[in-house]
Amino acid sequence: MKNTNKSQINVLIVEDEPILAELHADFIQRDPYIKALAIAPTLADAKLLVDKLKPDLILLDNYLPDGEGIDLFEHIIRHQLNSYVIFITAASDIETCSRAIRYGAFDYLIKPVSYDRLNHSLKRFDLFLYRQSIQKHVNQQRIDELFNLQTKDFINQNKHTKGIEELTLQKVKELFIQSNEAFTVDSVVEKTQLSRTTARRYLEYGVHTKFLTTEIKYGKIGRPERLYIRAKS
Repeated sequence: MKNTNKSQINVLIVEDEPILAELHADFIQRDPYIKALAIAPTLADAKLLVDKLKPDLILLDNYLPDGEGIDLFEHIIRHQLNSYVIFITAASDIETCSRAIRYGAFDYLIKPVSYDRLNHSLKRFDLFLYRQSIQKHVNQQRIDELFNLQTKDFINQNKHTKGIEELTLQKVKELFIQSNEAFTVDSVVEKTQLSRTTARRYLEYGVHTKFLTTEIKYGKIGRPERLYIRAKS
């Protein structure tokens, strides 16, 4: 995962199965910007560690030896802690899922967990933090984008965006969001450090999804240039 937030994401893993907890830790720490702070095997341990470590993110199982993980959410809300939660649990009943949604869970993954699905969720969480860091004030479009980061369809996204990586796409989009300029492929390469082939692929994807439009600039010398411009809403 390429980190757009450019700061470390600290994660607490709440899981009573030691092997599974270690698997989670090993997987998330493949990314140099993610650190597993600790593993809590019980609800009591989780409450102590979340107070002490104040993690950015909690990977939370619901079925724990001394209670339900969903109760940790109530603890976080009651103590006004700034920790987000991704459930990774065998709890498939609608009541638990509904409570998790009401409390504001960032995502809810059913065991046995798909690590592709977890990776997708971690990418979106990274992007979620990044979006919050770049603006102190938001308009309706920005608010919609933040909420959509939690609800975007994993299956349909993979189906229709083969070869398109979310964080790289956002990196290209930010050029157009922050400026009203028109960009050529070469100017995008210069600002993003992407290869020319990659930059062109993402720009053409932007055209395909109607985020961008194009026009041709005819110079006095040389070949005409294709300009990419953010489409008007």
